[in-house]
Amino acid sequence: MKELRFHGKVIVTGSGSIQHLKNVDMQRAFIVTGGNSVFANGSYAAIQSILEQKGCAVCLFSGIPKNPPVETVIEGIAKMREFRPDTVIGLGGGSAIDAAKAMALFYDHPELDIIDSFKKGIFPQTRTTQLIAIPGTSGTATEVTPFSVLTFRDLDIKIGGKAVGLIADIAILDADLTLSMPKNVVAETGMDAMTHAVECYIHPGLDDFTQVLAAGAIEGLFNYLPESYATGSLAAREKVHNYQSIAGCAFSNVGTGMDHGIAHAFGGKFDYAHGLLIAIALPYVLQFNSRDPVVKEKLAYLSRRVGKDFIQGIKELNKELNIPRAFKDLGLSRVEFAANFDLLVKNSLKGATRFNPIPVSTEDMQYILTCLYEGKDIE
Repeated sequence: MKELRFHGKVIVTGSGSIQHLKNVDMQRAFIVTGGNSVFANGSYAAIQSILEQKGCAVCLFSGIPKNPPVETVIEGIAKMREFRPDTVIGLGGGSAIDAAKAMALFYDHPELDIIDSFKKGIFPQTRTTQLIAIPGTSGTATEVTPFSVLTFRDLDIKIGGKAVGLIADIAILDADLTLSMPKNVVAETGMDAMTHAVECYIHPGLDDFTQVLAAGAIEGLFNYLPESYATGSLAAREKVHNYQSIAGCAFSNVGTGMDHGIAHAFGGKFDYAHGLLIAIALPYVLQFNSRDPVVKEKLAYLSRRVGKDFIQGIKELNKELNIPRAFKDLGLSRVEFAANFDLLVKNSLKGATRFNPIPVSTEDMQYILTCLYEGKDIE
């Protein structure tokens, strides 16, 4: 028996869909955002205006960094206790929304220690504070997933939490908010979405429902991500925005794999953007996993769907999006890589790597990370 959950109560899509906030019952909204983009592109001002016109009090908590540390979430919860919101709105990139989700859940459970919960993997499942997610980037799909990923600097790793209470009640997919994304963010978040769909599709837990969603998202992203990157047209941005969320509905019911394990290890240690790490690692992870006959058969099917060898297609897409080929191209020195190699291997074997289609040994990971750093294909 398997229980599937595809989102919260409502997904609202289409240009101008932030206007849906006019119809949502709320009196006190706590808005969580990242850096300057939501202010520069006017999305925060537009949402603030909608809420204030309906008499809703607003409190802003901004400055969520990429790879948000748990300490930032704790700080946000403390501010929530002062403001006493009935609604939390995560606005912007995946980091801001992940932080907002964790804030909302643990605000409702003051009896629990968030650090202890994440480290032990034990989470409350219920939440009474309303949670709304409004992504301004197209990749993490955290607006429809039961996950929140936070950084723990004491462990040099990112840890993901999973709970029904982390699923947003309302997800608003307004592609207008994505039009100001820089090209590198379009590329990195888009390949994050691609990886969600691909790792879901080759996952041993794939089922009939998620197979259709994952395969459809993969094909859609192959078709529209290059145009979204090259031209930035609203039509292409909207397609990618929707397909990344479809990928989220798929993988949140199945899981990911080694690519995410590696990205969480390197992101937790070096603070590189998650989507960038994910994108670079994807072809190498697929080369390793294609050793498995079932995965090889699935990749052959995807090759037919996209009209070319799938792994080669991913490499070509990365090149088209100006994604570096290897981790050394990120500016990570050989000395620093070597000094942290054992830690990176150990942490890369944790998390989603435990659910990789084929088991990964320490020796395997040593080989994989070496190839990833040097840019050498995995045999």
